[in-house]
Amino acid sequence: MKLVVTGALGHIGSSVVRALPVQFPGAEIVMIDNLSTQRFPSLFNLPAAGNYRFVEADVRKAKLGELFGDARAVIHLAAMTDAAGSVGNAAALEANNYQATEAVAAACIESGARLFHLSSTSVYGTQDSTVSEDCPADELKPQSPYAETKLKEENLVRALTGKGLKAAICRFGTIFGVSPGMRFHTAVNKFCWQAVMGQPLSVWRTAYDQKRPYLDLKDAVRAIGFAIERDLFDGRVYNVLTLNATVRDISDTIRAFVPEVEVAFVDSPIMNQLSYEVSSQRFRDTGFAFAGDIRSGIGETISLLRNANRA
Repeated sequence: MKLVVTGALGHIGSSVVRALPVQFPGAEIVMIDNLSTQRFPSLFNLPAAGNYRFVEADVRKAKLGELFGDARAVIHLAAMTDAAGSVGNAAALEANNYQATEAVAAACIESGARLFHLSSTSVYGTQDSTVSEDCPADELKPQSPYAETKLKEENLVRALTGKGLKAAICRFGTIFGVSPGMRFHTAVNKFCWQAVMGQPLSVWRTAYDQKRPYLDLKDAVRAIGFAIERDLFDGRVYNVLTLNATVRDISDTIRAFVPEVEVAFVDSPIMNQLSYEVSSQRFRDTGFAFAGDIRSGIGETISLLRNANRA
C-alpha cells in the first residue's frame, strides 16, 4: 500500500506519518512538504518500521500525478492554518490553500487515489446550540478568511466527487496535543505556552463562555487511519471532535497545573457573539470512538514546556 501525506511536517502531519506504519505495516509513505514553516525536525527520529520517502515540493506546482501514482489514499493537510492571522491576508491564503486543494484533487482523479480532505469546524457560525453536518447552508457562516476558504474547498471537493473523485471531507475541531511539528497559534496550545511562560492567557473578549469544538491530536491521527481502513471515501462531510468546551473550561483546566495563571481579555478581528456545540454523531456512527482527554492533553503539553521556565 502507498499513502501520500501533504503538509507532512506540520502539527498534524508529523504525528500522522509516525502512526501510519503501525496501522498499515509495510506501507510506502510519501511525505510532501514545502518547508515554508522550516519544521525540519519533524523528519527526525522517524520510526524504523516506516518505509518513508520525503519530497520537498509545493503541491500547487509539483508533478502530483507521478507522486500519487498507485497510492491508496492522499491525506491532504498542506495549508496555511492561522485563522486569526488570515484576516487581512485573505487573497494570499486563498491562493495558497484553495489552489493546493484544486491541484491535489485533480491529481487524485488522474491517479485514482482516494482523497482525505481536511476541513474545519470553523465553517460553522450558527446561532443554534448544536450543529451537525446537515445544517442549512445559511448556518454556515465562516468567521475568518481561513474558514471561508475551507468552505470553498469543501464545495470543490464535493463537486469533483461527481467526476470520479473518491473523497472523505472531515471538519476537524481545534487541535490540542503534542507533536514533533507542534505549533502554538491555536487556543489550547497557545494558552499552555502562555501559562508556563508566566504570561496571562490572551482570551478574546467575547469568547470566555462560548462553546467551541476541540480535537485531541491523538484522536485526529486515529480518525485519519480509521477513514482509510474503513474506506469512508463516500463524499460525505464528517465532523471530527473530541469535545465541546468553553475557554473558561480550558483555562480552569490549565489552572489545575499552573494555579497562578491569569486571564487577560483582548480584542480580535474575528470575534463574534456566537456560542455553539458541534455534533460528531455521524462519525461516531461509523464505529469510531473518541478517546482523547483535554486534561491529559493540557497536562502533557505543560509538562514538556516546564523545563524551559523553571526559574
